[in-house]
Amino acid sequence: MKIVLDQLRKTYGEKTAVDVPHFEIESGTLFGLVGNNGAGKSTLFRLMLDLSKPDTGTVTIGGTDVARSEAWKGDVGAFLDESFLIDYLTPMEFFRFVARVSGISDSDLSEQLRLLRPFTKAEIEDEGKYIRDLSSGLKQKVGIVAALLQRPSVLILDEPFNFLDPGSQIALKRLLVEYNRDRRATILVSSHNLQHTVDISQRIALMERGRLIQDLRGGDGSAKEALESYFESLS
Repeated sequence: MKIVLDQLRKTYGEKTAVDVPHFEIESGTLFGLVGNNGAGKSTLFRLMLDLSKPDTGTVTIGGTDVARSEAWKGDVGAFLDESFLIDYLTPMEFFRFVARVSGISDSDLSEQLRLLRPFTKAEIEDEGKYIRDLSSGLKQKVGIVAALLQRPSVLILDEPFNFLDPGSQIALKRLLVEYNRDRRATILVSSHNLQHTVDISQRIALMERGRLIQDLRGGDGSAKEALESYFESLS
């Protein structure tokens, strides 16, 4: 599903958090968003998900204005932070809750969890622990799995590699690339990790002070060189 940002602007007092005149992400793109802390990445994702209201402008997903209709929600999976979790449930209780509200059968839920096991390694299927008692890395896995349960056409993940051990980071990279390929899904990933972002992304945008200042193509090494040059110039 195609995502279009048009005249999108969000301010907090005198600070401009997001200022995007026009930007399009084509359907089926694995898209990376990079930038320093405070660049506006999380705010941009929250605007895309209608979790925050813009001062001006629109976000459309699959041609639907996210602020005017909820029709897009069944096609979009997202995990931005721990507020997306219900921490007094166990992971399996949470997955069953997500499955019920999404109309996923018990058999489909079991199959989805089986397919995701190379990433989860069954670490989050222990019925004895509440989400609030899990490590940050396991909470991250719970949120990513929950976002994938309904097999969304659009997947939005904010800093998904945070807190994961190296093996899980590699497994997540493989999972995202395969999901994009097999489902032709539009995937948006923000990350501070340039290497992971360059490794998986077909297109990468660099964000600074709320603006998308570079639009780079992945796959040929030029994006990594341009990004490294940018961040080195700030140090």
